[in-house]
Amino acid sequence: MVRGSDRSKRQQPIAAPAKRIPVAAETDVVVVGGGPGGFAAALQAARMGAGVVLVEKFDMPGGVHTSGLQGAAGEGAGGIHTELMQRFAAGGYVYTATQETHPGWAGNPLSHYERNLKPGAAFQRASFNPEGAGCVMAGMLEDAGVTALYGTSFVDALVKGGSGNDAITSVIVENASGCQAIRGKIFVDGSGTAELAARAGAPFVRGGGGQPAGADWDGVKRPVPGGLLWIMRGIDFARTFDHQTSAKDPLLAKLIAEAGAAGDIPPMLYRPRMGGSGVYGEAYIGHPSIDMSPIDGDGGYILWQNVPYEWGLHMDDDAGDAARAGRTMRGLIDAEARFLKKYVPGFENAALSNVGRYVGIRDGRHPVGEYVFSIEDVLAGRRFADAVTAPMRKSFFWDDYRKHDFEVPFRCFLPKKISNLLLTGASLSFTYETIFMVMRNFAWCTQTGEIAGHAAALSAEKGISPKELEWRSPYFD
Repeated sequence: MVRGSDRSKRQQPIAAPAKRIPVAAETDVVVVGGGPGGFAAALQAARMGAGVVLVEKFDMPGGVHTSGLQGAAGEGAGGIHTELMQRFAAGGYVYTATQETHPGWAGNPLSHYERNLKPGAAFQRASFNPEGAGCVMAGMLEDAGVTALYGTSFVDALVKGGSGNDAITSVIVENASGCQAIRGKIFVDGSGTAELAARAGAPFVRGGGGQPAGADWDGVKRPVPGGLLWIMRGIDFARTFDHQTSAKDPLLAKLIAEAGAAGDIPPMLYRPRMGGSGVYGEAYIGHPSIDMSPIDGDGGYILWQNVPYEWGLHMDDDAGDAARAGRTMRGLIDAEARFLKKYVPGFENAALSNVGRYVGIRDGRHPVGEYVFSIEDVLAGRRFADAVTAPMRKSFFWDDYRKHDFEVPFRCFLPKKISNLLLTGASLSFTYETIFMVMRNFAWCTQTGEIAGHAAALSAEKGISPKELEWRSPYFD
């Protein structure tokens, strides 16, 4: 609900006249959301011969990794993800920072990723250019024959059936042509926040995790962690490192205090990490200093601004909260950019060049699937007859970064109640402890999207529900 000036009054609903909605397309597979999961689902289904329509609200695929500027590259995890990394590199869109290009970076408290390394340790941090990557991904969809509707917002889902075995018949979308319907046989939720699953009536749990002490929340909703990324270019980090060393100011606390005393930064900008237990711990709550990572060789760095967790915002399903988060983050980014240029050596000639198109959400709705993957499955290393991957090894920060081997069943892709819907990426049937840390990254979302696209194409071809597919061996070995 969008909050008005009088929050004490609940607005009464209005009756809208009945309206006939034109059908813009009818196809085998409809994918809502073009993040890495939705992108890979659409691409794989089309490559298998299915007709595919992809609905994406921004102007390119890739989600938070392109439109949101995340840009974290890595080694190929197999399938489409490996192909993407190779294509990004071939296009000249991948930049790799090392201890040779960035001396003083390893173990630096300003580093987003390498702060826990020993000073001077060897490292490699690869990033891809978000705009270039988006162009590559759009071209791959075009070549595969996917009808990609960019600048198109998902509005609602039309569902038929009953007795807990409903089927989506079409989705309602809005774009420059107005309100339209897209019919399909099989649907894939690539929204990242389970928006299609929720609108279709599938059961879900609201996002969020354990509450740190002092969090301002209403006792019902749990705050959702999120952040807005931005890029500054023209930074001479060698000069910044010299200041950190010579002034004995590793966190720039002296400069921050000076700027604060002069009224040049708002109190909310550099706020201490909140204490308290829970999966979010102290890692994603506030930034007491600059938080950055190199993205190109021209002094370009990605910087992070996290949504104030203390406000208890719920950006995944509350329009007022989402708007507040966007306004707040842009205001803090503007304040931080001005502070850095005025106070911090090495930033004098830097300029803000890009701001993410939206606030990235780390933990949205969790659909309840035929199987809910939990932390107990990880700790026990459970094996499943319908595993979609061979055992994976991942580390979890809630367990002191210990590595665990586990596999994921196909039933996590299948929401309860809806027969012709597949989940993917961060919208899989997982508990927040598991999805938050590892199951929302670029590689995992791409892999699960490819699996969902494979299942969607098979289901459409056979004329059956995805729940009728027999999954007997891992897709990724």
